[in-house]
Amino acid sequence: MGWLFAVALGLQEKSGKAVLRALVPIAIGHAASVGLAVGLLAAGKASIPSGILPWITGGVLVGFGVFKLVRPRHPRWVGMRVNMRDLVVWSFLMATAHGAGLMLLPVFVLGEDNPAPCHGPACHDAAGISLSSPGGYLAAISLHTLAMLLVSALVALVVYYKVGLAMLRRAWFDLDRVWAGALILAGVLGLLL
Repeated sequence: MGWLFAVALGLQEKSGKAVLRALVPIAIGHAASVGLAVGLLAAGKASIPSGILPWITGGVLVGFGVFKLVRPRHPRWVGMRVNMRDLVVWSFLMATAHGAGLMLLPVFVLGEDNPAPCHGPACHDAAGISLSSPGGYLAAISLHTLAMLLVSALVALVVYYKVGLAMLRRAWFDLDRVWAGALILAGVLGLLL
């Protein structure tokens, strides 16, 4: 939802540059949240038997997705007038609350013992990103954050310059439920694979 915040700030300042400026702290907060989840997984990989870890991560994803379906509320501690530090904190909290980092866990867990090409981490290894080292973790988090930043920028700029917020009021649908479903699906796939 960072793109929507960026659009709102752009409209307040009447500037497309404000839209882009807002996306940088949003990406930083998102990357910090994902990094925290992946860091916790790395600690788990060092201390939990590898056969149990996919069940734990799959269960956490399914459980968190069900929780978000049952209780989709957001904290309301901040208004729409924020500085860049507030955006980093808001993005970190929203990415954490939505389980953005959790979505990556199956990629880091699945397929480690499977020699089949391009299955789970083997795909990252083929791309030159080893998920067995801190540098590999950082590269994967950076790649994920860059993809999020590019998609968010595209959506924010299209909404700001072309679509406008009036259309969003008419065509809005509950993305929180879609996200909760995606968490559950990723968890189920993680359990099945």
